[in-house]
Amino acid sequence: MAAALRRLTLASSFGLLQDKLESWNNDYHIISCDQNLNRCCELIELSAKIQEELFTILNLAAAEGGRYAGVDTLKTRLLPWLGTCFSMARPSVSDDANLQLIQDSVAQDRRIRERSVSHDSELSSTRLEMDSFRAALTDVQRELGETKSKSLTAQLANEDEILQLKADLRSAHEQSETYKRKLDSLDDYERQICLLRDEVSYLSTEKALLQDRLVRSRSPSPLPRLSRSSSPVRTESPTRAQLTNASRHARLVSRFHDLYAVERLEAQTLLRRHISDLEMVQKIIFIAVVESFKIGKVAYRQWKLRVKKTLSPSHFGPESLEDAAVDYIMRNLDIYDVQASVNDVINSMNVNPRISFPPEVDFVLISPLIRDACRIAFSMQTLDPALDLAFATDGELYNDRKYRRSYDADFSAPLVVHHVWPALVEGDAVVVKGEALTGRGVPWRRNRGRSTSPVRSRSLSPSRSLAFNSKRSLSPERLTSSCL
Repeated sequence: MAAALRRLTLASSFGLLQDKLESWNNDYHIISCDQNLNRCCELIELSAKIQEELFTILNLAAAEGGRYAGVDTLKTRLLPWLGTCFSMARPSVSDDANLQLIQDSVAQDRRIRERSVSHDSELSSTRLEMDSFRAALTDVQRELGETKSKSLTAQLANEDEILQLKADLRSAHEQSETYKRKLDSLDDYERQICLLRDEVSYLSTEKALLQDRLVRSRSPSPLPRLSRSSSPVRTESPTRAQLTNASRHARLVSRFHDLYAVERLEAQTLLRRHISDLEMVQKIIFIAVVESFKIGKVAYRQWKLRVKKTLSPSHFGPESLEDAAVDYIMRNLDIYDVQASVNDVINSMNVNPRISFPPEVDFVLISPLIRDACRIAFSMQTLDPALDLAFATDGELYNDRKYRRSYDADFSAPLVVHHVWPALVEGDAVVVKGEALTGRGVPWRRNRGRSTSPVRSRSLSPSRSLAFNSKRSLSPERLTSSCL
């Protein structure tokens, strides 16, 4: 019995049972139902093996006490516990086999614990590596954020530099435009100097003639003095405006052609960015030119009245007051306040019911075209005879002498739907043809959903004849002081 008890003690069966119970308690809510049942059956088997060893020791202890030793203990404690259905049959497995199984189970559990410890250590090292990787990832993310902020700062600095460069470029363009205007004014000054020299020579000749006449009037004459009515009439000498009328006429007509070929297309391009209807864009440009000529003529008449009023008290000379006023205006065209005329034209267009414009933009967008048209209209009034625009209205009969048809017009239609460019006339004679779009039906009831394809560029108006092409050298860029 002592040997069997010693084997049971060395096997540590109850410690193993306690360890398994604690392990099952820790993993009960993690493992599956089948695994829990397997754990429970394993504990039952282990407790059964321990009970078998204990029953063996019980039998041996009872045998050592004699035949009737321990009977009372067995009756009072063992039999009530066993019950009537418990069998005391000896197990088929030997004691040594049971102890060997227990020892194997203990060794297996020990290996499992060792492996668990090793796995836990590996898991800890893995977790440490993951923590180090996370720290490295955090550092990398922080470095990426710093790099991103630096790149954003550099991008903002580059954008500021680009804006500054654009501002410098705009200022350079403005300076170049200023220099161009100064150069043009310098050319005008040179032409004026040439004209002044011609005028000085002309006045010197007049002065010599007057002095000659004064000497002759003071010298005694044997003939009786003739009456005032029989004295010869003094012929007037031509003024500078009359002398340069032909050259200025050619220059202004050429400038009107350039206004159609260059400034009109530029204004049309600007308007097409805000208005998709090509017909409305052409109407806006046509009305802007017509209003510019009206305002320019009004400004010329007002300035001419002021000049005549100023010159009338002190005027004397061979030319009339009208010619003197025109000559003064022609020599001082730079004094003309063209910006006031541009503002008047824009105000007139704002209340014109025939055209419309998006509310987010203004007619100031085409102010360069209006400014040039006002200057040309003002300068054309100094000619003799003056140049003017032909009267035009929508729905009029198409006149082949005054207009040419637009490329998208109905060439068989007799009515003008709207005008693209006005005609320039000198009295009743047409100097430069305009452009009109013809169609059938009432113009204000026409479908305005026509094609809005961009207008084909034209270098010059087709109304320019072969005879005028020979005078193309009289443009402002090629006009020399000798031509004046």
